[in-house]
Amino acid sequence: MLEFWEDVPSDITDWIKCIYYLECNGLSLVLLMVLMCHNRPLDLGLTGTEDGRCMLLRRPCLLSALIFLAQDKSESIAKEACLAIVNISAEELGSRSLLFSHDSKGTAQDADSDNNIVVVMIKMIMDPDSCLADHACMILSNLTRPSGNIEHVILLIEKCGFTLDQVVSVFTTQGYNRRGANLHYLGPMFSNLSQSITFRRFLMDHERCIIQRLLPFTEYESSHVRRGGIVGTLRNCCFDIENHDWLLSPKVDILPCLLLPLAGPEEFEDTEMDKLPPELQYLPESKLRETDPDIRKMLLEALIQLCAKRSSRELMRERNTYLILREFHKWEKDRTVLLACENVVDILIRTEDEIGEDNIHDIDVPLELHQKFQKMDEDFIKD
Repeated sequence: MLEFWEDVPSDITDWIKCIYYLECNGLSLVLLMVLMCHNRPLDLGLTGTEDGRCMLLRRPCLLSALIFLAQDKSESIAKEACLAIVNISAEELGSRSLLFSHDSKGTAQDADSDNNIVVVMIKMIMDPDSCLADHACMILSNLTRPSGNIEHVILLIEKCGFTLDQVVSVFTTQGYNRRGANLHYLGPMFSNLSQSITFRRFLMDHERCIIQRLLPFTEYESSHVRRGGIVGTLRNCCFDIENHDWLLSPKVDILPCLLLPLAGPEEFEDTEMDKLPPELQYLPESKLRETDPDIRKMLLEALIQLCAKRSSRELMRERNTYLILREFHKWEKDRTVLLACENVVDILIRTEDEIGEDNIHDIDVPLELHQKFQKMDEDFIKD
């Protein structure tokens, strides 16, 4: 048997042949166990191809073995296993298989299981001495991307011995991980989870200080992954109209955090400047706008959601939101982002009499007009 493994397979075809060989001899798990025992890195060629991933997904015992290897005492073996799981979880079928395929009935393992993918990854993230914490963040980001996985992941996190509050604290604590892991990919995970009303209720619990701890990261220069994840989270929170007054109130004050990444170094008249939030007044000449167009678009999408209620629109006008967006519109070159900006401006420059409804979502737009506007938007972007 050891002679068979003299050379670790480097080609997907060789991997398939090896697995078939082992299965024919009743030794399926030996494929991974031999690699572990001989301290040889798990070859990513197997999970780096569609054929390799499909083969693994048809063999739940191998997925379970990968999760087991991710906890190996050998850092090199554990790292290779985690990288393989990153590849597998990047596709929806793979992520669902990792969450649900360990039971013959298609249900997930219990949260108490040492081999539950969510539990294993959360423990890595919460361990300040884990060298695999960043890999674990990527895996959880992948697992939460399909909307059908989200509620199940939230349930598992809540049952794994750590709270969501603790996970947020780890994310917001600079230098938490002593092995150099930055935990940036928790940002996209939060963004994915915030599609769930359960997670949004946690973030916007008025008696706790959760969402407020995330606000500074809209301007986090060191990582567009962390920055984009938090902007996506805030954007999703803005869909809950019942929380708009609270989000815009001094208790949260979300508006400056959404506008600051869109602001440049422009100078304004004192009368205009005085109406702006203090964070947006007298910005230095070195002030740069958000460089990622996708993040700029999400910021504008958050603003347009905040325009839903009359009280919110009036506050945004009072704080001179239009001034920032006017200068931003002159600077922006991306047509999709420009359209998002114009959608916000079109609401703010209208009088409340022209809008005619307290809640803008109550306006009944005939189907033919909706289709016409959609076509106009598509033409604008293509122009």
